Amino acid sequence: MNTVVVTGGCGLIGQYICSGLLKKGFEVIAIDREKGFYNEGKLHYSFVQASPTDKDAYAEVFEKNKVDILIHGACTVDNDLGPVVTEKEMNECKACDKFVYRYAMTENIGKIILLSTDKVYDFPKTREPIREDSELKPDSNYAMMKLESEKALVAEMQHHKKVMCCIVRYSPVYTREFTDNLMSRITNPKDGSLFVIGQGQNGFQLCCVHNLVDFILCYAKNADDMSYAGVYNVSDKLLTTCADIINFMRINHRLGPVLQKNPGGTFNKIKGIFGGNKDEKVNYRYLDMNKLENNNLLDNTKAAKLTNPRWDLSNTK
Repeated sequence: MNTVVVTGGCGLIGQYICSGLLKKGFEVIAIDREKGFYNEGKLHYSFVQASPTDKDAYAEVFEKNKVDILIHGACTVDNDLGPVVTEKEMNECKACDKFVYRYAMTENIGKIILLSTDKVYDFPKTREPIREDSELKPDSNYAMMKLESEKALVAEMQHHKKVMCCIVRYSPVYTREFTDNLMSRITNPKDGSLFVIGQGQNGFQLCCVHNLVDFILCYAKNADDMSYAGVYNVSDKLLTTCADIINFMRINHRLGPVLQKNPGGTFNKIKGIFGGNKDEKVNYRYLDMNKLENNNLLDNTKAAKLTNPRWDLSNTK
């Protein structure tokens, strides 16, 4: 039975990952700064409480266990950080990355999976899909933090050529109950009102947490040679439109009135309202009006060769 360490294992995403790993027959060790509700009496599951800067606690995990796979999700928004990412969180993440990678590779782990974000990409000026080799130009604290995590992994990997490393750049996640990333797409951050442009057919790239977990489980179980190493974009197969979000929220949750704004000239007025907001750099869910217009699609063709994204708002649970 292979043993997997999941950092950030008690957060939203981490708990789904741990649950999936247990169902697939893995031994799971979750590390997180706070104990979650998932870790009560699970067979083949153990929990270690440690902050991201607690070197001794992490060292003990790797020294006392024969760990086969590391899934590094610590310091991930919607996992164990809030939407506002400060300099403090960025520094904690940098410190954590440095010693976690070193401990992991020293102990001869076979695979490392890093949870990153599609926000590391430069936002394209055209509607070309964003591919794994597209230009990187992070413009927020969270994106910069995750790109530094990627760089730290690549740097450490140079000394350990036999470790299979996977960087997962995924879109903001949602579940049937976790809808913060959905609601941010139709919420005016200035006054909190809900709005939609035209018929709401403008779309965003999002990721049902089950699509993310399906990919991670498939990679952990089936990636068996170094040809699988590298960067993967993971998301829902298609864009999620604002109309989809509104319909989903009305069926499954309470949703107040939604204002309908006309396209065209209205875009420029809205941009004027949103432009220059200092929250854009620190708030993970800041509404970028350029994305509202461009409908940029994340190219997930590479990841789909391992597992086809089968979840969206119509069937998520």
